Amino acid sequence: QVQLVESGGGLVQAGSSLRLSCAVSGRTVSSYFMGWFRQAPGKDREFVAAIRWSGGSIYYADSVKGRFTISRDNAKNTVTLQMNSLKPEDTAVYYCAAETSGWGIPSFVTRADKYDYWGQGTQVTVSS
Repeated sequence: QVQLVESGGGLVQAGSSLRLSCAVSGRTVSSYFMGWFRQAPGKDREFVAAIRWSGGSIYYADSVKGRFTISRDNAKNTVTLQMNSLKPEDTAVYYCAAETSGWGIPSFVTRADKYDYWGQGTQVTVSS
């Protein structure tokens, strides 16, 4: 079992920064992936970023590359999403996700259906 709790969302102006954190409790393995996804009203949940718990592999959606940074702190059992230069189109509920299947396949990191555990989500609203 893995429990995920997100924090750090809020309302900011375009161009601002926010830092989202995901507190992870339960079983983690260095080969497992942690991901951030987001879902805007009326849209499907979309991939944002992912990191292998060991830190060796990191992936980003093209829409956030160069603006967002995912990282993990093994000592604190947290995964962080630093979001800079925020745009109104970044407005969404952001979810932290964990996979515990050990699939280890890079093409799976963007697929929400490949993650086993999800947090409750945190709202990010970017005003123009």
